[in-house]
Amino acid sequence: MTAQPQAAPPSPADAAPALVARGVTRTYGTGAGTVTALDAVDVDIARGQFTAIMGPSGSGKSTLLHVLAGLDVVDQGSIRLDGTEITGLGDDALTRLRRERIGFIFQSFNLLPMLSAEQNILLPLELAGKRADRAWMQTLTSAFGISDRLSHLPSQLSGGQIQRVAIARALITSPAVVFADEPTGNLDSHSTDEVLDFLRLSVDEFGQTVVMVTHERDAAERADRILTLADGRIARDEDLRGDR
Repeated sequence: MTAQPQAAPPSPADAAPALVARGVTRTYGTGAGTVTALDAVDVDIARGQFTAIMGPSGSGKSTLLHVLAGLDVVDQGSIRLDGTEITGLGDDALTRLRRERIGFIFQSFNLLPMLSAEQNILLPLELAGKRADRAWMQTLTSAFGISDRLSHLPSQLSGGQIQRVAIARALITSPAVVFADEPTGNLDSHSTDEVLDFLRLSVDEFGQTVVMVTHERDAAERADRILTLADGRIARDEDLRGDR
């Protein structure tokens, strides 16, 4: 199904990056126990593309995702998300930014068990005090094949349907960036393929910007670009668009 969200995305050639990080450094601990998770990282995340972040345990990949999403603070450096400098924002402003301009997909998907599928999808809008765009809601649920499951509780949904609801929830606000933190880490191969298909769909059909942390090379290769981290720095930057 081909559809557009509330506003058609600009063409990649004309669009400013969705995310710009400069000199981003994050350390944990003090003295001899100090660990440098990110070491002066510079990176631009292109709008309307699917970027995967890989690296071994301790490489800094999860820390990079967390600071880009405003879930963690940096010791040094600057991060601009959709044109807004986030590194100096207070807690209230960061909370508003995450609600309105960021979508999240977690490994466990985190649906609220007492809410229906529809209520789970619309929850970010409710928290932000915004009315739902019913046409966009219908576009998402139709594209993800869950239009007939909206009244069901999570306990009444299959694993695949739960995944689709979680991805629709991440997209419902038409966010500047969707962050996916190891979304296929606990899934079998079929479910992994389905999640990656829908992330790919959100980029190709809806012009969404997706940043995904994964430890699986096969999953990363579904992206347009792979950033590989080692010792808190970007060790490799691969553009896969020519392979599609």
